[in-house]
Amino acid sequence: MVDIDDGYTDAEVACHVVHLLEAAGASGVILEDQQRPRRCGHVDGKQIMELDNFLDKLKKVLATRKDLFVVARTDASDINEIVRRVQAFDKVGADAVLADGLTDLNILKKLKTEQSKPLMFNQIAGGKSPSCSLQELENLGVSLVNYSTPCLFAAKTAIHNEMKLLKERKGLLLKEGIGVQDCNDFLHQNLRNLSYIF
Repeated sequence: MVDIDDGYTDAEVACHVVHLLEAAGASGVILEDQQRPRRCGHVDGKQIMELDNFLDKLKKVLATRKDLFVVARTDASDINEIVRRVQAFDKVGADAVLADGLTDLNILKKLKTEQSKPLMFNQIAGGKSPSCSLQELENLGVSLVNYSTPCLFAAKTAIHNEMKLLKERKGLLLKEGIGVQDCNDFLHQNLRNLSYIF
């Protein structure tokens, strides 16, 4: 599942991105209704596209994909606007819907009853939405969970800790984990896996 933000500008670019990602073996994309300059879904100051403009982009993306799973995401914050948009995404044929940055998770129950598509939830550490277990989310009607940042935050923590150790050791490098050969072996394995796709 690849988060393509707003498709990187207009509908034509979004369709090109979808075509390339599907050819590369992606299983799905998340397309959002923010306008540029876009922001993280869990911060303030987001600007939302006019619904008709986003629906035009979404319809073109849906018409472009072959088997790609398309999640339509709204960053609206007003409950009535969230429902209106999610219903519209359902009507034009999105495969699943996502309302991001929710502070009240009871909205998920309402969305489940107001439209027919599976609900996705964006689980992000330190975001606006409370952290939930998979069972809690399932009880709220969620079918898909997007863990968008755990690996990114873990990498940031690991880099920070390694820099501290490097400073404490006065620049001495120790092979305590992955080294050059390990990294190259891993990259070559991924390249062999990709060769099956192309």
